[in-house]
Amino acid sequence: EQNDRKRIPCPLDPKHTVYEDQLQKHLKKCNSREKPKPVYFVQDINAGLKDVAEIPEKQVPLSSLSIKELQNLIIKLKRASNGLELHLKEQILSHQALQEALNDPKNGESAFKHLKQQASILGNMEKLHLLGPGRCFVEFGAGRGKLSHWVDVALENVESVQFLLVERATTRFKVDGKHKRRDSVFERLQVDIQHLCLNKVPILEKKKLPVVGIGKHLCGAATDLALRCLVESYTTCCDGEDEGPAPKRCRAAQREVAPHKSAGNESTTEDHKPVAGIVIALCCHHKCDWTHYVGRDFFKSVGLGPVEFHYFQRMSSWATCGMQETTSKASTSEDREDQTNGTEEHEQMLSRTESGSDTLQGILSVEERKELGCLCKRLIDHGRVEYLQQQGYRAALQYYTEPAVSLENVLLTAVPNPAFIPEPTI
Repeated sequence: EQNDRKRIPCPLDPKHTVYEDQLQKHLKKCNSREKPKPVYFVQDINAGLKDVAEIPEKQVPLSSLSIKELQNLIIKLKRASNGLELHLKEQILSHQALQEALNDPKNGESAFKHLKQQASILGNMEKLHLLGPGRCFVEFGAGRGKLSHWVDVALENVESVQFLLVERATTRFKVDGKHKRRDSVFERLQVDIQHLCLNKVPILEKKKLPVVGIGKHLCGAATDLALRCLVESYTTCCDGEDEGPAPKRCRAAQREVAPHKSAGNESTTEDHKPVAGIVIALCCHHKCDWTHYVGRDFFKSVGLGPVEFHYFQRMSSWATCGMQETTSKASTSEDREDQTNGTEEHEQMLSRTESGSDTLQGILSVEERKELGCLCKRLIDHGRVEYLQQQGYRAALQYYTEPAVSLENVLLTAVPNPAFIPEPTI
């Protein structure tokens, strides 16, 4: 009788089957069923572009462009990059919290590279006075939570510290449950950054702590979603306005308004600044998305649009062409240690067709491609810096580690303009 029962694909996930006569019972407990949305889930709150008409149609790959079209793109890239600060300063720092681990011979080469990056990120945070009491550290793309772990170690004698670890994937081998400090509060938010409303996270709703946004190798569009999550949706909500994009202010207006605080705004600007700082190690520019990109206004201001953005994000992968072996080894080991979803999140090498390498043979040398790829990365990153500046932040890009440690070695930092920086609460 058991053999006569019919099995059918599960309508929620056809990768597994279920007895037809038990379908309704199965649907109630299937792991693929839609889970209740957490209170901090707000559909597309950080998504960005709402005007569908501006979203470009599917573009042809680089390999399908003619030589003339490619040359025109390169001319546009160089013209738009003219006058930008392309040679970033080095801010390769370290932090005492990681010295013991850095000197431990048990750590292999891969672990040592991660530790050097984490130490430099903490060193840069310390330089910006972001490692202090009365803060909530939000790690975007947290994975196993290693960066938050080291921030916690660095703050061992500091009180009133909270950690929120944002990761959309289910994570194995987490380290945030193994901390020695009893007064550190770690909470995981399993949600896509695109839908995260920090203002609705209970601990922030209750304590109203200044937030420090951090991330190590925050992939492509996730950086833009995180920036908008912090400086638009969260800041606006904390200011008591409706959820939605914060109004843009020119830099001159910011300088004028900052010193003259109205009585009604004193508690917001003096006692509590929603975002105390941002420190994010950037990566995977070829996975950026015009829809989510925060620097669209900058691109338009230099005569560029969604079509150019599409090709520049693809061309950004040229920055590591000619280094494939190094990248492959480094990214594979990094993937084993930090990634959580079983796929290569920080893959620098696109397919030969996508990157257009076949078409480019004989047109551009490896060095020329590398230079153009770096230009694309800096142009995309400059749009992010301008966005933060327009939102009232002092933003900067710097090299935080050597290329031998990580080819993705640029750190984006931002703190409120001096008039807006809050005094840490003791």
